[in-house]
Amino acid sequence: MVVGTITCTALNRNRLVSMLVRCSFEELRALESGALAILAAGAGESVAVAAPTETRAALEAFVSRLTGDLSIETLAQQRRYLSLVDAIVARLLVQMNTDIVAEHAAAEGAVAAYFDYAHALAVRARLLEIGHEMEALIELVTGSPPDKQVAESFIFPD
Repeated sequence: MVVGTITCTALNRNRLVSMLVRCSFEELRALESGALAILAAGAGESVAVAAPTETRAALEAFVSRLTGDLSIETLAQQRRYLSLVDAIVARLLVQMNTDIVAEHAAAEGAVAAYFDYAHALAVRARLLEIGHEMEALIELVTGSPPDKQVAESFIFPD
């Protein structure tokens, strides 16, 4: 397994087999940690970033998928994942800053918060890259940039 890469495999010239964002154990754990912190904020804990109701359900579903590499079937799914990872990265940045200010930059909690933030940020970059590749493939096949309908209906099967 290659960690931290995007895999786009072609069966033949016209049929895409998979869009896969490979994630390391540490990246999955960081995403889960950030998502659970956002969900906990909505449950009454004093955390700076709370999730709206519709985001809570999406985050809960996303956390359940954090068992391995992220398989992406549509551009719309990639965009939803990117939105969730954006929220997670923002939450982890707040946590990192809070831990640094509360203790010091070399404190164990601050260092762990930095690595969680960095791991989530790396996944975000790969999700963004795969989104650009999906948009380009859709435009190549359809002859026009993807609109909302095409983003939902153009399938990149596993």
